[in-house]
Amino acid sequence: MLKVKNVNTYYGKVHALKNVTLHLDQGEIVALIGANGAGKTTMLNTLSGVCPPEGGSIQFLGQPIAGMAPDRVVKIGISQVPEGRQVFKGLTVADNLEMGAYLRFRGREGKDLIRQDMRHIYELFPRLEERRKQMAGTLSGGEQQMLAIGRALMAKPKLLLLDEPSMGLAPLVVQEIFNVIERLRKDEGTTVLLVEQNAKAALKMADRGYVLETGKVILEGMSSELLENKEVQRAYLGKEKKEIWER
Repeated sequence: MLKVKNVNTYYGKVHALKNVTLHLDQGEIVALIGANGAGKTTMLNTLSGVCPPEGGSIQFLGQPIAGMAPDRVVKIGISQVPEGRQVFKGLTVADNLEMGAYLRFRGREGKDLIRQDMRHIYELFPRLEERRKQMAGTLSGGEQQMLAIGRALMAKPKLLLLDEPSMGLAPLVVQEIFNVIERLRKDEGTTVLLVEQNAKAALKMADRGYVLETGKVILEGMSSELLENKEVQRAYLGKEKKEIWER
Protein backbone atom coordinates (compact mmCIF):
# COMPACT_ATOMS: atom_id res chain seq x y z
CA MET A 1 0.00 0.00 0.00
CA LEU A 2 2.73 2.47 0.98
CA LYS A 3 6.34 2.55 -0.20
CA VAL A 4 8.79 5.09 1.22
CA LYS A 5 12.30 5.05 -0.23
CA ASN A 6 15.32 7.13 0.78
CA VAL A 7 13.22 10.02 2.06
CA ASN A 8 14.96 13.10 3.46
CA THR A 9 13.07 15.83 5.30
CA TYR A 10 14.42 19.06 6.78
CA TYR A 11 13.25 21.67 9.27
CA GLY A 12 15.24 24.60 7.98
CA LYS A 13 18.84 23.40 8.21
CA VAL A 14 17.98 20.51 10.55
CA HIS A 15 18.12 17.17 8.75
CA ALA A 16 15.17 15.45 10.47
CA LEU A 17 14.77 12.32 8.28
CA LYS A 18 17.82 10.73 6.69
CA ASN A 19 17.26 8.31 3.80
CA VAL A 20 14.28 6.65 5.48
CA THR A 21 12.92 3.56 3.74
CA LEU A 22 9.85 1.67 4.93
CA HIS A 23 6.67 0.07 3.63
CA LEU A 24 3.17 -0.90 4.75
CA ASP A 25 1.05 -3.68 3.30
CA GLN A 26 -2.73 -3.56 3.10
CA GLY A 27 -4.38 -4.25 6.46
CA GLU A 28 -1.21 -4.07 8.54
CA ILE A 29 -0.61 -2.27 11.80
CA VAL A 30 3.00 -1.06 11.76
CA ALA A 31 4.62 0.60 14.77
CA LEU A 32 7.17 3.39 14.46
CA ILE A 33 9.11 3.74 17.70
CA GLY A 34 12.08 5.67 19.02
CA ALA A 35 13.17 8.27 21.53
CA ASN A 36 11.99 11.88 21.55
CA GLY A 37 13.45 13.72 18.57
CA ALA A 38 14.03 10.54 16.56
CA GLY A 39 11.86 11.76 13.68
CA LYS A 40 8.64 9.83 14.27
CA THR A 41 6.25 12.77 14.02
CA THR A 42 8.26 14.17 11.11
CA MET A 43 7.70 10.88 9.27
CA LEU A 44 3.93 11.20 9.67
CA ASN A 45 3.99 14.88 8.71
CA THR A 46 6.02 13.99 5.61
CA LEU A 47 3.50 11.36 4.57
CA SER A 48 0.53 13.68 5.12
CA GLY A 49 2.08 16.53 3.15
CA VAL A 50 2.64 18.87 6.10
CA CYS A 51 6.46 18.62 5.79
CA PRO A 52 7.31 17.90 2.13
CA PRO A 53 10.48 15.82 1.68
CA GLU A 54 13.55 17.15 -0.10
CA GLY A 55 14.56 13.86 -1.64
CA GLY A 56 13.43 10.28 -2.03
CA SER A 57 10.08 8.89 -3.12
CA ILE A 58 6.73 8.08 -1.54
CA GLN A 59 4.12 5.95 -3.30
CA PHE A 60 0.61 5.29 -2.02
CA LEU A 61 -1.38 2.64 -3.91
CA GLY A 62 1.09 3.06 -6.76
CA GLN A 63 0.66 6.86 -6.95
CA PRO A 64 3.58 9.22 -6.19
CA ILE A 65 2.58 11.54 -3.34
CA ALA A 66 5.86 13.15 -2.18
CA GLY A 67 5.21 16.89 -1.94
CA MET A 68 1.46 16.52 -2.50
CA ALA A 69 -0.68 19.13 -0.70
CA PRO A 70 -2.25 17.89 2.56
CA ASP A 71 -5.84 18.23 1.31
CA ARG A 72 -5.05 16.05 -1.70
CA VAL A 73 -3.38 13.50 0.56
CA VAL A 74 -6.60 13.28 2.56
CA LYS A 75 -8.66 12.92 -0.63
CA ILE A 76 -6.64 9.91 -1.82
CA GLY A 77 -7.13 8.11 1.48
CA ILE A 78 -4.57 9.09 4.15
CA SER A 79 -5.70 10.69 7.42
CA GLN A 80 -3.52 11.79 10.32
CA VAL A 81 -4.43 11.97 14.00
CA PRO A 82 -1.98 14.60 15.28
CA GLU A 83 0.01 14.46 18.48
CA GLY A 84 -1.77 16.26 21.31
CA ARG A 85 -5.28 15.71 19.83
CA GLN A 86 -5.67 19.25 18.38
CA VAL A 87 -9.46 19.19 18.29
CA PHE A 88 -11.47 22.32 17.43
CA LYS A 89 -12.12 23.32 21.03
CA GLY A 90 -14.74 25.95 20.23
CA LEU A 91 -16.88 23.52 18.23
CA THR A 92 -19.14 20.74 19.47
CA VAL A 93 -18.24 17.07 19.20
CA ALA A 94 -20.65 16.66 16.28
CA ASP A 95 -19.21 19.69 14.49
CA ASN A 96 -15.67 18.35 14.92
CA LEU A 97 -16.73 15.08 13.32
CA GLU A 98 -18.35 16.92 10.43
CA MET A 99 -15.10 18.83 9.89
CA GLY A 100 -13.42 15.49 9.31
CA ALA A 101 -15.74 14.95 6.34
CA TYR A 102 -15.19 18.45 4.95
CA LEU A 103 -13.60 17.28 1.69
CA ARG A 104 -16.24 14.69 0.90
CA PHE A 105 -19.13 15.09 -1.53
CA ARG A 106 -21.82 17.31 -0.02
CA GLY A 107 -24.83 16.49 -2.17
CA ARG A 108 -27.92 14.85 -0.72
CA GLU A 109 -26.47 11.36 -1.00
CA GLY A 110 -23.19 12.59 0.46
CA LYS A 111 -24.91 14.07 3.51
CA ASP A 112 -26.74 10.79 4.13
CA LEU A 113 -23.43 8.90 4.01
CA ILE A 114 -21.83 11.38 6.38
CA ARG A 115 -24.66 10.94 8.89
CA GLN A 116 -24.26 7.17 8.56
CA ASP A 117 -20.53 7.46 9.20
CA MET A 118 -21.14 9.63 12.25
CA ARG A 119 -23.37 6.93 13.67
CA HIS A 120 -20.52 4.49 13.12
CA ILE A 121 -18.12 6.74 15.04
CA TYR A 122 -20.62 6.91 17.90
CA GLU A 123 -20.76 3.12 17.86
CA LEU A 124 -16.97 2.94 18.13
CA PHE A 125 -16.86 5.61 20.86
CA PRO A 126 -20.20 5.70 22.74
CA ARG A 127 -18.99 8.51 25.00
CA LEU A 128 -18.80 10.82 21.99
CA GLU A 129 -22.49 10.29 21.29
CA GLU A 130 -23.30 11.14 24.91
CA ARG A 131 -21.34 14.38 24.48
CA ARG A 132 -22.19 15.16 20.86
CA LYS A 133 -23.53 18.65 21.72
CA GLN A 134 -20.72 19.42 24.16
CA MET A 135 -17.85 21.76 23.27
CA ALA A 136 -14.75 19.76 22.44
CA GLY A 137 -12.58 21.93 24.69
CA THR A 138 -14.53 20.76 27.75
CA LEU A 139 -13.91 17.05 27.12
CA SER A 140 -11.42 14.98 29.08
CA GLY A 141 -8.08 14.12 27.47
CA GLY A 142 -9.27 10.62 26.62
CA GLU A 143 -12.49 11.89 25.09
CA GLN A 144 -10.56 14.42 23.01
CA GLN A 145 -8.33 11.63 21.74
CA MET A 146 -11.39 9.59 20.78
CA LEU A 147 -12.76 12.65 19.00
CA ALA A 148 -9.50 13.24 17.12
CA ILE A 149 -9.53 9.63 15.91
CA GLY A 150 -13.20 9.85 15.00
CA ARG A 151 -12.62 13.07 13.07
CA ALA A 152 -9.84 11.41 11.06
CA LEU A 153 -12.06 8.40 10.33
CA MET A 154 -14.78 10.66 8.94
CA ALA A 155 -12.54 11.22 5.91
CA LYS A 156 -12.86 7.47 5.16
CA PRO A 157 -9.09 6.78 5.11
CA LYS A 158 -7.46 3.68 3.75
CA LEU A 159 -4.35 4.51 5.78
CA LEU A 160 -4.58 5.99 9.28
CA LEU A 161 -1.55 7.79 10.73
CA LEU A 162 -1.71 7.82 14.55
CA ASP A 163 0.68 10.07 16.48
CA GLU A 164 1.03 9.20 20.19
CA PRO A 165 -2.60 8.17 20.83
CA SER A 166 -1.81 7.06 24.41
CA MET A 167 -0.01 10.25 25.49
CA GLY A 168 -1.17 11.44 28.91
CA LEU A 169 -4.10 9.03 29.14
CA ALA A 170 -5.15 6.60 31.85
CA PRO A 171 -4.38 2.91 31.12
CA LEU A 172 -8.06 1.95 30.80
CA VAL A 173 -8.65 4.70 28.25
CA VAL A 174 -5.53 3.67 26.32
CA GLN A 175 -6.77 0.09 26.19
CA GLU A 176 -10.16 1.24 24.90
CA ILE A 177 -8.51 3.25 22.13
CA PHE A 178 -6.16 0.40 21.20
CA ASN A 179 -9.15 -1.97 21.05
CA VAL A 180 -10.81 0.36 18.53
CA ILE A 181 -7.64 0.45 16.43
CA GLU A 182 -7.54 -3.34 16.32
CA ARG A 183 -11.25 -3.43 15.45
CA LEU A 184 -10.73 -1.02 12.56
CA ARG A 185 -8.08 -3.29 11.10
CA LYS A 186 -10.03 -6.50 11.68
CA ASP A 187 -13.50 -5.35 10.61
CA GLU A 188 -12.75 -2.64 8.06
CA GLY A 189 -9.29 -3.49 6.76
CA THR A 190 -7.87 -0.11 7.78
CA THR A 191 -4.09 0.06 7.55
CA VAL A 192 -2.41 1.84 10.48
CA LEU A 193 0.99 3.47 10.97
CA LEU A 194 1.29 3.93 14.72
CA VAL A 195 3.78 6.28 16.42
CA GLU A 196 4.03 5.52 20.12
CA GLN A 197 6.31 6.34 23.04
CA ASN A 198 4.87 3.26 24.76
CA ALA A 199 6.93 0.94 22.57
CA LYS A 200 5.94 -2.22 24.37
CA ALA A 201 2.21 -1.61 23.95
CA ALA A 202 2.65 -0.54 20.33
CA LEU A 203 4.68 -3.60 19.36
CA LYS A 204 2.27 -5.96 21.12
CA MET A 205 -0.53 -4.65 18.90
CA ALA A 206 1.44 -4.21 15.67
CA ASP A 207 2.41 -6.78 13.05
CA ARG A 208 5.78 -5.19 12.33
CA GLY A 209 7.84 -2.29 13.54
CA TYR A 210 10.57 0.17 12.65
CA VAL A 211 12.96 1.81 15.10
CA LEU A 212 14.03 5.38 14.36
CA GLU A 213 17.11 6.96 15.89
CA THR A 214 18.20 10.53 15.02
CA GLY A 215 16.21 10.40 11.77
CA LYS A 216 17.42 7.01 10.58
CA VAL A 217 15.80 3.57 10.54
CA ILE A 218 18.21 1.49 12.60
CA LEU A 219 16.10 -1.65 12.97
CA GLU A 220 13.02 -3.24 11.46
CA GLY A 221 11.28 -6.57 11.82
CA MET A 222 8.33 -8.50 13.17
CA SER A 223 6.99 -7.06 16.41
CA SER A 224 7.67 -10.23 18.36
CA GLU A 225 11.33 -10.08 17.34
CA LEU A 226 11.71 -6.40 18.17
CA LEU A 227 10.18 -6.86 21.63
CA GLU A 228 13.00 -9.24 22.53
CA ASN A 229 15.77 -7.27 20.86
CA LYS A 230 18.23 -5.57 23.23
CA GLU A 231 19.00 -2.94 20.62
CA VAL A 232 15.34 -1.89 20.68
CA GLN A 233 15.58 -1.45 24.43
CA ARG A 234 18.72 0.64 24.05
CA ALA A 235 17.39 2.73 21.16
CA TYR A 236 14.08 3.48 22.83
CA LEU A 237 15.17 4.05 26.41
CA GLY A 238 18.84 4.85 26.06
CA LYS A 239 19.46 2.07 28.60
CA GLU A 240 20.07 -1.63 28.34
CA LYS A 241 18.61 -2.75 31.66
CA LYS A 242 15.71 -5.02 30.88
CA GLU A 243 13.97 -4.35 34.19
CA ILE A 244 13.65 -0.68 33.22
CA TRP A 245 12.34 -1.60 29.75
CA GLU A 246 9.63 -3.79 31.31
CA ARG A 247 8.21 -1.13 33.62
